Amino acid sequence: MNDVGELPLSDDCQPPMANGEVLFDEPWQGRVFAMALLLAEQECFAWDEFQTTLIEVIDDWEVSDAREGAYVYYEHFQEALKRVLASKNVVDSTELDARTAAFADRPHGHDH
Repeated sequence: MNDVGELPLSDDCQPPMANGEVLFDEPWQGRVFAMALLLAEQECFAWDEFQTTLIEVIDDWEVSDAREGAYVYYEHFQEALKRVLASKNVVDSTELDARTAAFADRPHGHDH
């Protein structure tokens, strides 16, 4: 797998970076990023496959009439990870959606 700084992605598909370091605005963003890297290293999926899915997710968002709000890279990153894991039958997307909703409903400050 390539170093994060060497990912062959278009500018819109690159993670937010500064001085060669990946940036995260929220703790969950770093967690989902780390999970994707670890799962790829553990060969749950090929990194190239994830990149292709990420590009598809971003392209889908860009052409969507239902596009709302600002572009949030890690929301697309999370959706790509979800799609790849579902396609590999690693997780059930319905169960993942339910767990995501349960965590989102927790009071602020309970993100661990």
